Amino acid sequence: MSGIAYTLIPLAAMIIGASVAAVRTPGPAVTSAIQHFAAGVVFAAAASEILPDLKHAGSVLAIVIGGAAGLATMLTVKSLSSRAKGGVSLIAVTGIDILIDGLVLGIGFAAGARQGILLTIALTMEILFLGVTMSLELREVVASRVRAIAMTAGIGLLLPLGAAIGTLAGGLPEFDLAVLFAFGLIALLYLVTEELLVEAHEMPDSAMITSLFFMGFLLLIVLEEVI
Repeated sequence: MSGIAYTLIPLAAMIIGASVAAVRTPGPAVTSAIQHFAAGVVFAAAASEILPDLKHAGSVLAIVIGGAAGLATMLTVKSLSSRAKGGVSLIAVTGIDILIDGLVLGIGFAAGARQGILLTIALTMEILFLGVTMSLELREVVASRVRAIAMTAGIGLLLPLGAAIGTLAGGLPEFDLAVLFAFGLIALLYLVTEELLVEAHEMPDSAMITSLFFMGFLLLIVLEEVI
């Protein structure tokens, strides 16, 4: 099973999330729980799969270049997101986010099958929530539930496109690969700290919901050992 084929898993999760949200809007507690758990899983993927490969590369310049590019890209996406108004802008910004997720996934498979599989698990949780959010936003501008789900699925197709681009990194020189690892690391950390957790803390939570972050983190570490 190729790295691109694995993107069908988070893509399916995105469609499922969109379909569920189109039928019934999840409550604040459920939404916060999903975000905490997803944040823990993604954080574990960044720390255990991307960071070790980046440190092994041993290039400070590659880390600076890739890290700066990753930060600039994510801040640009945040700026566009804050300015986005209407369906077209929302679709464009979400499409960029999905494309970056696919790129990070492809970079993971370029590092190795295990890294790619674990990143697939991590990003599946994040993209599931993104599907829910996208469907809810589109329902405000699109009358048909089926159309909202179809549009969300169409945007999700940018995921395998990004993965295909990232997978090509496997043939790059070690320095270039390290640049991409640094880019992917920053993208994942930004996703956790500035998107998932920020939005999760805007809702009422509890000790149980907060603990889901650590449960998600430990789950991926356990899966890493098993795999």
